[in-house]
Amino acid sequence: MRPDDTGRGRPPTMADIAAHLGVSRQLVSLVLRDAPGASDRTRRRVRQVAEQLGYSAHVGARSLRRTRSTDLGVVFTPAHSTEPEIIEHIYPAAAAHGYDLILSAQTAVRATGQAVEELLGHRCAGLIVIGSHLDHAGLRALSRRSPVPVVDVGYGRRNAHYDVVRSAGDVGIAAMVGHLAGLGHRAIAYVDPVAMPAAALRRRGYDRAVRRLGLAADVHAVPGEYVKGDYFDEAGATAGRTLLRRASLPTAVVTPNDHTAVGVLQVLLREGVRVPQDVSVTGFDDAPIARLSSVDLTTVRQDPELMGVAAVRAAVRRIGDAGLAPGEAVVPTALVERGSTAPPGSRRF
Repeated sequence: MRPDDTGRGRPPTMADIAAHLGVSRQLVSLVLRDAPGASDRTRRRVRQVAEQLGYSAHVGARSLRRTRSTDLGVVFTPAHSTEPEIIEHIYPAAAAHGYDLILSAQTAVRATGQAVEELLGHRCAGLIVIGSHLDHAGLRALSRRSPVPVVDVGYGRRNAHYDVVRSAGDVGIAAMVGHLAGLGHRAIAYVDPVAMPAAALRRRGYDRAVRRLGLAADVHAVPGEYVKGDYFDEAGATAGRTLLRRASLPTAVVTPNDHTAVGVLQVLLREGVRVPQDVSVTGFDDAPIARLSSVDLTTVRQDPELMGVAAVRAAVRRIGDAGLAPGEAVVPTALVERGSTAPPGSRRF
């Protein structure tokens, strides 16, 4: 028997299962909730008929009956490849603590605030906001409006209003500049997609490294809309075209995002500039595009699993004790060397 066999043109309910078996709806509910009070034989019969009828539990109704929410709300930007990777690891981390996830997207036509309001309407126990374009004042206002703990994943520092989970982006970029200097590069340019939430932090890593190494800073800031799917690629392409108009190219280009690096790389290659023989190009994130054999990008990896686990841990910690102060978790980064970097002026045969 399938769902339509109920004859009502709707999904089957516990009442349909009860009628089919000739038992009470309360007994069916007891079995499907794994509550005590039914024999093993009855449990087998109820579950068998539930499967035959195609019964699925109404998650929304079940949530409304709970005295305590077991849902975590997650706000993210689907256009950015690194954020779904973090969410992939948030799922098992949340499940390990007994929580489910409800996702809400922020897009070019849907702001962070709208996504948050949707999740609060679902009575989520905590909010995890990934890669929001909001600054500290905006996140502080959001956390004051929210009746549940808020965790910001991306950038920021410890504060009294919301938890922060971020990678050591400044350290990672500084390490990349040091790596390039170690290869012999002295003219190291930096592309700065300023609308990226973590842009200022990663820029500080570049500035600190070039000062320490006695190099001249060479920064190319590119504005735009962070939530647009092509922002990073276009930022890289814009910077690449700017570099090509100069009398001489830098020997290396550092970017704080893998898609930005790919935008630079594609423009240079189309104009006959060899990577890495003429110009080395680096990224940040170790996104899936960086690992493609056709890109083979040297980059800084921020571990999405560590980010996801830290975000869940921060949310659960304050859900369990609302009196705890928000914290800050800094996830370490690691340099991943691939084929887009080499000593300046090198040739490969």
